[in-house]
Amino acid sequence: MPAVWRRSLVALAVVSLFLLLLPYLIVPFYRFVQPVSTPMLWRWATGARVERMVVPLSRMAPSLPRTVIVAEDGTFCRNRGVDFGAMREALADAEDISEARGGSTITQQTAKNLFLWSGRSIVRKALELPLALWINLVLPKRRVLEIYLNIAEWGPNGEFGVEAGSRYAFGKPAHELDSLESAELVAILPNPYRRSARKPGALVRRLASLYQRRAAAHPALAACIRTP
Repeated sequence: MPAVWRRSLVALAVVSLFLLLLPYLIVPFYRFVQPVSTPMLWRWATGARVERMVVPLSRMAPSLPRTVIVAEDGTFCRNRGVDFGAMREALADAEDISEARGGSTITQQTAKNLFLWSGRSIVRKALELPLALWINLVLPKRRVLEIYLNIAEWGPNGEFGVEAGSRYAFGKPAHELDSLESAELVAILPNPYRRSARKPGALVRRLASLYQRRAAAHPALAACIRTP
C-alpha cells in the first residue's frame, strides 16, 4: 500500500476516533451549559424555524416531570441510563431486530437527541447505549430530565423544549400547566407532527387521562428529581 494511502487511513481513523469520543468529553459540561439537539442544529442549518426557551425544572409545573417519567421511563430513578429488561422485552416483541421499538429510557432519548439521529438503526442503538450509561454516570438524574424536557420537540413548527410547547399548545408558560395539560403534552411526545395537545384527538385524550391517573397514583417514581 502506498505511503500516502496509509497516512490517509491513519488520519481518517484519528478523525473518526475523535468524533466518537467528542460527546463523552462534552457531556460533563452539560451540568452547567445548556445543550442543543441534533434536530435543532439540522433545522438551523436548513433555515427552518426553531423556537426554544430554556427553563429549569423549578419553573415547570410539578405534574409535568412526574408525568413524563410515568409515561416514558418508569424506572428512571433507579436505572443506570439503560433499562435492559425493557430492551429485552422490546426485542422479544419484534419479529426482526430492525423493527424493535420501545425500551428506550429517558437518558437514551436524551443521548439520541443530543448526539445522534432518529430512526431505527442498529448502528445508532450501538452508539446510544454507552452514551446513555456515560450521561447517567456524570450527570445527576434531575439534570438529565431537565435537559430532556428542554430539547425534546413539542410542536409541529420547530417548538423545542416544554416552555415553547406549552405556549404553543395552551398559550401559557410551563409552570402554569395543570395535571391534565401536562399529560396532554406528554401524550404527543412520540410524534408532535401527527399528535396535538393544542387540538387533542381521541388518542391524545385517552393517553392523557391514563398518564394523569398514573402520575397521581405513583408519585414516588419521581423521587430522584425532587429539589435537594
